[in-house]
Amino acid sequence: MTKGDKFLIGLIILISISSFAYINRYAFADVDKYISVQVNGVEIKKILYDPQLIGHTIPVQTEFGYNLIELGDERVRVIEADCPDKIDVKQGHIHRVGETIVCLPNKLVIEIKGEIKDSDVDIISY
Repeated sequence: MTKGDKFLIGLIILISISSFAYINRYAFADVDKYISVQVNGVEIKKILYDPQLIGHTIPVQTEFGYNLIELGDERVRVIEADCPDKIDVKQGHIHRVGETIVCLPNKLVIEIKGEIKDSDVDIISY
């Protein structure tokens, strides 16, 4: 392997890493995020991010069951549920647009919604 080959390999690696960083930074940057809490397909709460809400909990009691939602710094998680498997509690925090927490026994869906900034990068081809 010559010096030219090593230089070419290094240049390709550098371009690949730069492209990956650009896509992650600009293609997935989002604004106007909010939390949508849905039970049985109907949105029951729409929570806008607010620094004063950090650490607050929101109980969701329905005919299907009970869940306790905790709000963090632009993230959300379920900290308590009465469903048998507690997969929604084990999932942890979500913070990006499109991420969801689902509790099937309680028919609860928590989703981060919002608008994604317009960019030159097509997310589908990523």
